[in-house]
Amino acid sequence: MDLLPVEIKVNIEGNVGAALSALGGSQGAMTMRRIWFAEDRDGVAEGRVPLLDGGVIVRFRTGGGPDDLTVKLRPCTREQLVGRFSAPFAVQPLTYRIEADWSGKRRVLAASLVRTHPPGALSGVVEQGIDPAAPIDAVQDQFLHACAPSVGLDGLIALGPIHSTKAEDVPLGDLEVDLEAWSVAGLEFLEASIRVKPKDSDDVEEFAARAERKQRKLEDAIRERGVVLSEDPEPKTRRVLTALASAGES
Repeated sequence: MDLLPVEIKVNIEGNVGAALSALGGSQGAMTMRRIWFAEDRDGVAEGRVPLLDGGVIVRFRTGGGPDDLTVKLRPCTREQLVGRFSAPFAVQPLTYRIEADWSGKRRVLAASLVRTHPPGALSGVVEQGIDPAAPIDAVQDQFLHACAPSVGLDGLIALGPIHSTKAEDVPLGDLEVDLEAWSVAGLEFLEASIRVKPKDSDDVEEFAARAERKQRKLEDAIRERGVVLSEDPEPKTRRVLTALASAGES
């Protein structure tokens, strides 16, 4: 079985602006975007997030370039990923990734199918009364039916917008780090992330050890700049969606 890339994430809370500055994110080009997530309307009315609980994430991003719609399974298993979805592929306008997702001690598998759209194309989809499942294309629909057949996309509502500010490839020691700040519903987060790709010569143990070294290096580099890491084990997507559902916001 081929080794998979690892995305390593570190979450930061508190004064996000000061943390972004301390890590050098405010010195270069920054991309401003707005993000929405689709969730089950009836579940949200009860303060629940059934789609997320089922391991399915449907995300819309607008602004700062082309729009995109992502359908993601997280957590998932390799056994779930069947047929053409058992291996990554890229055929414009679609990109399909399978990678490990590490945050602290939490390690899960994630599979995401992203479709790009022209700038502004998704803006109307997230308005109240519009079905956010409408722009999910045939391949994304096939992905969900094949790999998460128990999850339905009827009766969805868009939650957001989350205001995102992102700086990419920020030098942090000898690492190149992506920094993304989220602001919504009184919550602020900053996520620092790197991707570690396997080398042809890696075996499972060598690659895991290298990824773990990179994870420690990222965490240490952030702490060395006086920034405190979040101790909350919940991923920021769950915390944000739970807050939006509880507030009944859309």
